Amino acid sequence: MTTNFNDFQISEPIQRAIKEMGFEEPSPIQEKAIPVILQGGDVIGQAQTGTGKTAAFGIPVVDKVKQERYVQALILTPTRELAIQVSGELQKLSVHKKIRTLPIYGGQSIGHQIKALKQGVQVVIGTPGRILDHLRRNTLKLDQVHTIVLDEADEMLDMGFVDDIEMILKQVNHNRQTLLFSATMPVAIRKLTKRYMNSPKTVTINKGEVTAPLIDQMYFKVLERNKIDSLCRIIDSEDIELGILFCRTKKGVAELTEALQARGYLADGLHGDLTQSQRDAVMKKFRDSSVEFLIATDVAARGIDVENVSHVINYDIPQDPESYVHRIGRTGRAGKKGLALTLVTPREMKHLRSIEKEIKMTIPSQDVPTIEEVVEKQQNSWKKLISDQIAAGGKENELFTPLVEEILQDHQAESVIAALLKMNFSSDTSLEESGYQFGETGGAKGMVRFFINVGRNIQLTPKVLVDEISDLVGIPTKSIGKIDIFENFTFVEVPEDVAPFVYEALRYSRLNGARVNLEPAKPRPKRDRNTPSRTER
Repeated sequence: MTTNFNDFQISEPIQRAIKEMGFEEPSPIQEKAIPVILQGGDVIGQAQTGTGKTAAFGIPVVDKVKQERYVQALILTPTRELAIQVSGELQKLSVHKKIRTLPIYGGQSIGHQIKALKQGVQVVIGTPGRILDHLRRNTLKLDQVHTIVLDEADEMLDMGFVDDIEMILKQVNHNRQTLLFSATMPVAIRKLTKRYMNSPKTVTINKGEVTAPLIDQMYFKVLERNKIDSLCRIIDSEDIELGILFCRTKKGVAELTEALQARGYLADGLHGDLTQSQRDAVMKKFRDSSVEFLIATDVAARGIDVENVSHVINYDIPQDPESYVHRIGRTGRAGKKGLALTLVTPREMKHLRSIEKEIKMTIPSQDVPTIEEVVEKQQNSWKKLISDQIAAGGKENELFTPLVEEILQDHQAESVIAALLKMNFSSDTSLEESGYQFGETGGAKGMVRFFINVGRNIQLTPKVLVDEISDLVGIPTKSIGKIDIFENFTFVEVPEDVAPFVYEALRYSRLNGARVNLEPAKPRPKRDRNTPSRTER
């Protein structure tokens, strides 16, 4: 098993660059792919973003390129963003070799690109549309290319580039090495490999290898109605350098961005409706850390590769296990440790379980931090914020002097500061503040009793109900209280602290395939001799 880059048959200048970049040992895809690529044949690499695949093909490509000034390697990427990132990585790898890499993409002056190509470059990285532009103008020659790489081939396919890719492949030197990297292998990709690759060797890394090494994962059970406040508690209790927050829809991105900005967080959104210049502006702010939180949909996040992302937060749980792996792979880059957090509402617990099953691991759960924990964690940064405001305030602070004097006549300074801090920094997520007022339901002490509008008529049994509640809410079956099942309805008692979660999970859900409704029960009458006998567990 390779544990060191020195074990690869690559030249000393590249070895030196790898060391300077801080790579200590190869990632799974690098360990498997680099030796195979160095053999010179065609290679298919199945790996997600964030696995180190750029270096997996970049190291052999740069090692093979000579100093002669003609295009020797072409790398196709789905987005301009990825083209720039790949180019940047290859420049670092080739720092001790006199070779030039050039990113080529739409939205940039084609005249500037033509001038750079005339000066002579060895490696071109570009999007299919702009590469075809240059081929039509005869400003790019591919007849001496010895290596072509299709990076994130499935994304290029999704974006409708398949015809462009085929037109480009037909113009590349036939005596070449073709490398294809893709997270998934749909039928169209397989057709492409059969048509344009010669007996390719396949290198695959499994999901466990992607997610296990440097990414810690956990999830938080949150109520749908408290979701934004729960998120604020979580991010206030974490040391976040840069964070990417994922939402399911463009509307969700816009709403979450607005909500976080209103609460004073440095956040900006990225979604499919942005123009390229707007997208570039958001990404620039994120890269230079003038924005701490980037909020994005899965589609908008394609091609994002920022090294210092310390946290990925799934504000909305992803639609499928593959998306989950893609998302969390955006942290824990370049040997740094990353943290992937997922907010899960009661109705999404089954979805989480299917993700766990697919990635073959149990994601640990953690409670949303209490206000006491947040205050303890944040007090130093709050002190600094206040001190900075006092230092910078000047005349603006003086505007409030009459009001301050008036308040201090009636209240102690300590009480005023405490009240202002609470108003500005706290959010309510406790179950008491959840907005659910169940009142007296006739349950035992510390329990809430619910009425469900189905019973033996749908073959409901205590075991079915207990297992359903336990799975959805993540509580031990023995903590569920008394269950009374009748012909057409059922009563169940659950602990007060999980009652809101049970309410959100089971309301309008399905039991034994039947649509059900659940409501807080009415208190039991004091004398109720005619009630049918109970079916106890």
